[in-house]
Amino acid sequence: MKLILASSSPRRRDLLKSIGVDNFEVIPAHLDETPRKKELPKALSERLAMEKAWKVFKEQKGEPKFVLAADTVVACGRRIVAAPDSLENARKCLDLLSGKSHRVYTALCLISPEKRVWRRVVETRVCFKRLEALEKEAYVKTQEGFGKAGGYAIQGYAGGFVKQINGSYTGILGLPLYETRNLLIGAGVISPDAKA
Repeated sequence: MKLILASSSPRRRDLLKSIGVDNFEVIPAHLDETPRKKELPKALSERLAMEKAWKVFKEQKGEPKFVLAADTVVACGRRIVAAPDSLENARKCLDLLSGKSHRVYTALCLISPEKRVWRRVVETRVCFKRLEALEKEAYVKTQEGFGKAGGYAIQGYAGGFVKQINGSYTGILGLPLYETRNLLIGAGVISPDAKA
C-alpha cells in the first residue's frame, strides 16, 4: 500500500525505514503548532498529529494514499516545554528539566484512502540528572536542542543527562516504533513479515 509520511523530520523518516518501511513519500504538513489556551500537553500532541494527517490527506492529488503523521510534546507537569529557538530559551528548557522527571507524549495518526482513522498516544517518562551550570552552558552552546521538543536530543550529547526512561525510547525520538509498526500492520499498510 502507498504511504505518505506527513513530517519534515529526518529522524522520523529514518525511524520508519528502520522497521522495513521503504516505500513512502514525505510531505510535510507545515502547521501552526501554537498550543490553544489551557490546552494540555497530551491533548496538544493528539490534535497536532491529527491536523497534520488531515491537512496532507486533503492536499493529495491522484490516487489516495495512507497518511501517517506524528507529533511530540514534552511536558514538565502541565507545562509544555516548547522547542527553543534561541540560547536563552534553550537555557530555560534545561533549567526546567534539570533534576526532575518529565513526560514525552508522541501521538500518531494514520488515515486510510477510505478516510478511516487510527490514533495512538505513547507516553514516556524521562528523568534528568541535576545539571551543573557548566553542563547546561556547554550543552546550550552545541545548539543540539534547537528546534527539538523539550530543548534536547536524547540520541546526542543530552543522552548523558538521562538517569532513567520508562516507556518508549523511539517515542522520545519522535516515532514510537512498536506502536507505529502495529498500526501499519493493523491497517494493512505493511505485512507482519516486513523486513526488520
